[in-house]
Amino acid sequence: MLELFMMPETWAIFATLFALEIILGVDNVVFISVLCERLPQQQRALARNLGIALAVAARIVLVFSISWVMSLTEPVLQFETVQLSGKDLIMIGGGAFLLAKSAKELWSWLTHSEVVHSTHARTGLAVVLLQIVAVDAVFSMDSVITAVGLTSEVPIMVAAILASAVVMVLTAEKINSVVTRYPGFKLLALLFLVLLGALLMAEGAGIHLNKGYVYFAMAFGLVLELCHIQLKKKHRRVITAIRLMPSGYR
Repeated sequence: MLELFMMPETWAIFATLFALEIILGVDNVVFISVLCERLPQQQRALARNLGIALAVAARIVLVFSISWVMSLTEPVLQFETVQLSGKDLIMIGGGAFLLAKSAKELWSWLTHSEVVHSTHARTGLAVVLLQIVAVDAVFSMDSVITAVGLTSEVPIMVAAILASAVVMVLTAEKINSVVTRYPGFKLLALLFLVLLGALLMAEGAGIHLNKGYVYFAMAFGLVLELCHIQLKKKHRRVITAIRLMPSGYR
């Protein structure tokens, strides 16, 4: 195994897989942050870390089940000219769940509905963790199949997943605090998940759309929100300066 990681081409493949896992990790951390808001404050950090750990474990299991994952690309249903594989059905089902869940959270937040925490903390935590693992498995399908196309070496795939997991753990708290602190970021996060759910359903139905457009749109929205936050801070500084000025200079 050490000889494998001494080869230059191994590191090129690792870098590609690592970048792929980081992009996937952003989706997961955003979804985890939204779900964890349904839990009591003292459980959110635990839920985030457990969610990331279970998501990583699920991805590694998929990697070791490559033959089964690849068999999901075989058609199992056919409607006239449309053929659906096991992977397509999983993408459609997972996308529908993500779309419905995100739309529900968005509607609840926009209408100022009170978040009702579960009276049974463990049950609430278990439900959140199951949802995280289920959605991550859907997200992971494409990445695992892409990874197989890049390399057949399982250690490289596992190493990329574990390296991305470290980044996810280090950034999860910051992403969660930003999403929670600034309403605009939470709105962007929810809209991002709604778009991802629709995109997964479209891919499952055989409509291949470039995800880059979605990421570009969300990046533009992110920059716009950052500018809006900066303008609000500037406005507050001006108001504070005016209030501190002597009355004769106003």
